Amino acid sequence: MLLTFFVAIAHTMTKDAINNPFEDAKTTAKTLAEALPYIQKYDRETVVIKYGGHAMGDSESAKKFAADVVLLKLVGIHPIVVHGGGPQISAMLKKAGVESRFIDGLRVTDKETMEIAEMVLSGAVNKELAHLITDAGREADVRGVGLSGKDANLFKVEKVTRTKKDPDSNIEAVVDLGFVGDPANVDAQLVMSLLSADHDYVPVIAPIGVDESGSTFNVNADTAAGALAGAVKAKRFLLLTDIAGVLDENKELIREMDVKRARELIETGAAVGGMIPKLETAIAAIEAGVEAVVILDGRQHHSILMELFTSTGIGTLIKA
Repeated sequence: MLLTFFVAIAHTMTKDAINNPFEDAKTTAKTLAEALPYIQKYDRETVVIKYGGHAMGDSESAKKFAADVVLLKLVGIHPIVVHGGGPQISAMLKKAGVESRFIDGLRVTDKETMEIAEMVLSGAVNKELAHLITDAGREADVRGVGLSGKDANLFKVEKVTRTKKDPDSNIEAVVDLGFVGDPANVDAQLVMSLLSADHDYVPVIAPIGVDESGSTFNVNADTAAGALAGAVKAKRFLLLTDIAGVLDENKELIREMDVKRARELIETGAAVGGMIPKLETAIAAIEAGVEAVVILDGRQHHSILMELFTSTGIGTLIKA
């Protein structure tokens, strides 16, 4: 099984076609030699991957992502995938004639919207991604297992509340986002059981949760993945997004930072828009016990392999 991984990773991280067979062999050998220290570093460690963004809508990219996840499993890493599905939800809502509304990047979720969101996330997106992993791992019997945060009380949530300031009166008012929740408790027992099973299972989790009364809530996928990463004390939490990583004031990629600098970027306004909640999620995950978080570009094919198995990485590494 390990030999299968070595051969596969070498070919996925080289050009699709090299005319000179000798150069091809040299490149393969070089890739293996460079990857070996990192393969040992992550052996039997847990890596949580948040998969989302527009890359999910590209079937070819999704297949490559699934194959990369299988490679992680074959080398002895325990990958856990938490996926989003915002564009897919928006498309289904549009088809149903339901208007999408957002406040501070969070979807306002009434009962009808919640039903459609659960159908898309726990149904179509979750099962398709689990199937792609199973299909990519069929020769080595690696299997994706699709779960919802409702299964075995994985995500117990509390309703999210937000306040918004009126620009004229300067008065803050509470905004009702509907069925949108944050994880209040993560029970990862089922997930850890799958990882410790005799079979090579890869948990694939939809960001849906329930509150104490049993009502279903939509959970931001970044937040759900970060909370799960903290609960399982992951070695790495890879947060795939649609940009290269965290950018500084000059729009240059920051290769590495600590939690202190991450907070400074938020406080000084250097981090803007959707990067703010991603940094907040990273900070919370590290404080919960994750060794390091990486924010990286999920649109790049094999980005998780380049991040874990090369000396340079590809995104922004955040550590305590």
